[in-house]
Amino acid sequence: MSVEFTPPQSPFAVPFNGSFELGAHSASAPADIDDRKALQKQLKKSVKNIAELQKKLYADNRFSVLLVFQAMDAAGKDGTIRAVMSGVNPAGCQVHSFKSPSSEEIDHDFLWRTAKALPERGRIGIFNRSYYEEVLAVRVNPAFLANQRLPSLNQDAVWADRFESIRDHELHLARNGTVVLKFWLNVSKQEQKVRFMKRLTNEDRYWKFSKHDLGARKQWGDYMQAYESVLNETSRANAPWFAIPADNKPYMRLQVANIIETTLQALPLAWPEKNPEELARFGSHIEFLNSETD
Repeated sequence: MSVEFTPPQSPFAVPFNGSFELGAHSASAPADIDDRKALQKQLKKSVKNIAELQKKLYADNRFSVLLVFQAMDAAGKDGTIRAVMSGVNPAGCQVHSFKSPSSEEIDHDFLWRTAKALPERGRIGIFNRSYYEEVLAVRVNPAFLANQRLPSLNQDAVWADRFESIRDHELHLARNGTVVLKFWLNVSKQEQKVRFMKRLTNEDRYWKFSKHDLGARKQWGDYMQAYESVLNETSRANAPWFAIPADNKPYMRLQVANIIETTLQALPLAWPEKNPEELARFGSHIEFLNSETD
């Protein structure tokens, strides 16, 4: 593997041995956390560090970073991406949101539309939802799978096949210099209700609500089973999952930022160096600029 990548230590890291149990992971933040202002202050510091590290990632131009965000509706994906990446130069960051696939996308394999959006070397790519929808929403709603017109549709094998394809895909990315970090924002059903109610009772939040959100809520149990399967089948050292408690947004955002910061710090990034011949000409360049009269 070309990337010497050791997943960052985190209490929210999903094991690589398939032993993750969703019921053992609370959506609530620990009881002894700092207050909101303190969390926001810590986040501001981490965001600043990420911005500086991103400059070095961009200049080094050997690695890329892919951040995958998955969650139930109202978990805070958009706000977390905005808060954590607020200091990063837009030229070095690419955000893609994946909704229902188009007819063109359905006519290709399920990894095609996200593969086109992978980050270039030196950049951070962000997937707001991703190819994992193909083993989440599609698994919970089998009619979606039927619409994909697969040549052979074996319901008993399709999910195992897709998990294998995803693992192979992410290993391929790692071998070619892309560091993959995947975040499941673990919001509780109770907290989702609170956030939905805010959207339904505040005019400036009406736009955030869709009746389709309630459809997924009715399937909550099926989605939780699907998520547990996804995390167990695809959390690996080269592409780890982190199950982040999402009921407390400031705490959630700080944990995401800390994991990204720690990962960037661990990469063998270096500022590009000029060769001796180029450095020797710097004096004449300075002399030329100082000699300008206008």
